[in-house]
Amino acid sequence: MEPGDQPAPPQMILLGTGTSNGVPMIGCHCDVCRSPNPKNKRTRTGVLVQAPAGNFLIDTPPELRLQLVREDVDVAHAVVYTHGHADHLFGLDDLRIFSYYLKRAIPLYCEAETERRIRMSFDYAFNNSSLNAHFGATPQLELHAIGEKPFPLLGLTVRPIRLWHGELPVLGFRVNDVAFCTDVSSIPESSWPLLAGLDVLVLDALREKPHPTHFNIAQALEVAERLRPRRTYLTHIAHSVEHEATNARLPPGVELAYDGLRIPL
Repeated sequence: MEPGDQPAPPQMILLGTGTSNGVPMIGCHCDVCRSPNPKNKRTRTGVLVQAPAGNFLIDTPPELRLQLVREDVDVAHAVVYTHGHADHLFGLDDLRIFSYYLKRAIPLYCEAETERRIRMSFDYAFNNSSLNAHFGATPQLELHAIGEKPFPLLGLTVRPIRLWHGELPVLGFRVNDVAFCTDVSSIPESSWPLLAGLDVLVLDALREKPHPTHFNIAQALEVAERLRPRRTYLTHIAHSVEHEATNARLPPGVELAYDGLRIPL
């Protein structure tokens, strides 16, 4: 940034909006998987927040490198995690380049179960074997435990929100008046007040049919009706949901998210 330049306003970029299989799905030849509409092409779900003092990620999906290159993002300074499932975690090794650029470890903010999964799945980042022969050979990570209390990060306040993904406790996150709530099938009563007064809600809505661990579209619409944010974007979308046709059926103020969507904070 040149002297006198003003920092860009904070924003949230939806890096990916697809379910764990992604869209197109391997081996599928349905109309959505074959669609030429770029909004029907969905990488695994993740977010970049451009904050006043740097960039942080929400989750590290498997296509992270491709997502950041696509969005012309040069660096991420930290990560917060919703939970430890593979489609939200397994792009973590792509953080190596940021450690190399910044010459320091990348802080990861997560709950204890997600930390356990990170340490098990990426054990090579936490030992002193020959794999760590030079700086940048493995991710340089600094783990920070979080719970349900707000915490400061890069000039913003991040408010964790307890959600349930089937029988798994997970976190959503509120930043200013924007909330990101993926992989959710129920919201405990104690969390509803934390979602009041939203400008934008980004909410899991896997498909039309019910699912044991995700809201379907009808359930997500019930949440939007109760919370009444100014706008609701549905994310973590399966290949059975066609972008344009589904949007045409959704009520005012609700629409499907898509990869690359930018939301002011």
